[in-house]
Amino acid sequence: MENFIFSVNVTIPIFLVMVIGWGLKQIGMLNDDFVTVANRFNFKVTLPFMLFRDISSVDIREVFDLKYVLFCALASTACFWLIWGGTKLFLKEKSMRGAFVQASFRSSAAVMGLAFIQNIYGSSAMGPLMIVSAVPLYNIYSVIVLTFEADAEKNERNTDKIKQACINILKNPIIIGIFLGLVMALLSFELPTILTKTINSVAQMATPLALVVIGAGFEGRKALAKLKPTIAASLIKLVIQPLLLLPVAAMLGFTGEKMIAILIMLASPTTPSCFIMAKSMKNDGTLTASIIVMTTLLAAFTLTGWIYILKTTGLI
Repeated sequence: MENFIFSVNVTIPIFLVMVIGWGLKQIGMLNDDFVTVANRFNFKVTLPFMLFRDISSVDIREVFDLKYVLFCALASTACFWLIWGGTKLFLKEKSMRGAFVQASFRSSAAVMGLAFIQNIYGSSAMGPLMIVSAVPLYNIYSVIVLTFEADAEKNERNTDKIKQACINILKNPIIIGIFLGLVMALLSFELPTILTKTINSVAQMATPLALVVIGAGFEGRKALAKLKPTIAASLIKLVIQPLLLLPVAAMLGFTGEKMIAILIMLASPTTPSCFIMAKSMKNDGTLTASIIVMTTLLAAFTLTGWIYILKTTGLI
């Protein structure tokens, strides 16, 4: 029951912030111009600051575990390519593919992951190490699929798409923030207090602003028309990924906080930054927002179920 209450206390407030954004849009306090500008601001400023802050604060040399890092990286990679391949086969609507793939494999590791781990184990080194292992790949793979699936009707040459994907990766503010954070972490360099407080102030805006914008940009009628892909993506995100990969993690000997961090990587709700990247790269923002809303709402129940299973089997 404690795990269920904690899950509800983590996920429902996130959902309610989205509801606030939707309500403010309905009464006219927020409009489409706000959504557009706020998305750009989040994508180029607040999210890169947040990821830089979170990653640069990790003592990578002290907590590094090669087998654990490789598992997180390979699991993220396998999920991405399998989902994209399946989407090519089964999702007929080309305009939805990029948004569907990104929202199906990409977790809210940075936003929700550490909170869950710390609630169960106190301070944890495995949560940040999981973020370092998976979050850069989340962003690189998202850029690739959103680049290749955007404007799918134009029949661009594959070489042009590959070139554009490489350019988008190099120019992507989120990836730049991750890279700079890794450099700072490896060098163990401490910024002056003034800069640290400035970075924290900007980074703290990322999640609440992203949630408000998702709510303000959520279009209920259009989302209902995309209910089937929303349900399919939610099942992949919250049920199928952990069902397939948690047993593999157990066979490799991962337990305790490592297993909880892997669970968060595989089965936490879709991260709000998916919406920002989808909109910024001209993919389906309506479908992305719909998946974020549904996975956030259902995660309190599915994560509690997975935690119960892991406790019952003695893995945590």
